[in-house]
Amino acid sequence: MSEVLVVDDDEPLLRTLRLNFAARGYQVQTATSAAAGLAAAASHPPDLVVVDLGLPDGDGLDVVTGIRGYSTVPIIVLSARHGGPTTVAALDAGADDYVTKPFGMDELLARIRAALRRAAPAPATPVLQTSSFRLDLSAKQATGPDGRPVRLTPTEWHLLEVLARHAGQLVEHRTLLREVWGPKYEQETNYLRVHFANLRRKLEPDPARPRHIRTEPGIGYRLEP
Repeated sequence: MSEVLVVDDDEPLLRTLRLNFAARGYQVQTATSAAAGLAAAASHPPDLVVVDLGLPDGDGLDVVTGIRGYSTVPIIVLSARHGGPTTVAALDAGADDYVTKPFGMDELLARIRAALRRAAPAPATPVLQTSSFRLDLSAKQATGPDGRPVRLTPTEWHLLEVLARHAGQLVEHRTLLREVWGPKYEQETNYLRVHFANLRRKLEPDPARPRHIRTEPGIGYRLEP
C-alpha cells in the first residue's frame, strides 16, 4: 500500500484529498506548513509527496528542494499560480509533475498512479525466465518452452507485467485492478478471475495446478519464477 504525504494549509482541500486517497487504498500523511512537511518526509518517508506552493511559513518550492536534496521520491506540485515560469521553477526544483488548481480529482489520481509507476523499481533484468515460459518486458512478448510466441491480449500482458515488476511478491487485488483498469474498478475481482484463468490456460503446463501464477485466496496474486 503506497503512502502519500500531502502538504497544504487549505483544510477543506486537505480533508477532501485525505478522504479520496484513503478510499483508493493509499495511506495518507498530512502537513499544513513547509516545516511540518519537511519533518514528516524525513521522519516517515512517503512513497509520493503532493505539495502546495502557497504555504504559511514559506514557499512550497522549499519543500521540493529540501526533499530532493536526499530523496528521489515522486513529488507533485499543486498550485493556483498559472503561468510557464512558475511551472518551470517547480520542475527545475525537482518536482515530477505540476497540477493547477482547480483540478479534477480523477486527473490528480491518474497523475499519482503514473508517478508511482515511474518510481516502481525496475526488474533486475528485462527478461523473466521460468521453467514454463519466458517474459521479455522490453519487447512485451511471452514465449513458451518451445520458444514460440504466446498470444496474449493487452490486458493479459498488463496484468503479467505488474506481477513481473514484483516477481515473488504478493500483489493485492486492489492494486492490480487500479493499475490495469483504474480506481473505479477496485472491487471488480471477477475481472481478475477471468483473465488469470486465461493466462494459466495459455502459460501453465497444468492450469489446474499452477506453478507460477499463484493465487492468495481473498488477497491477490503472485508470480513465482
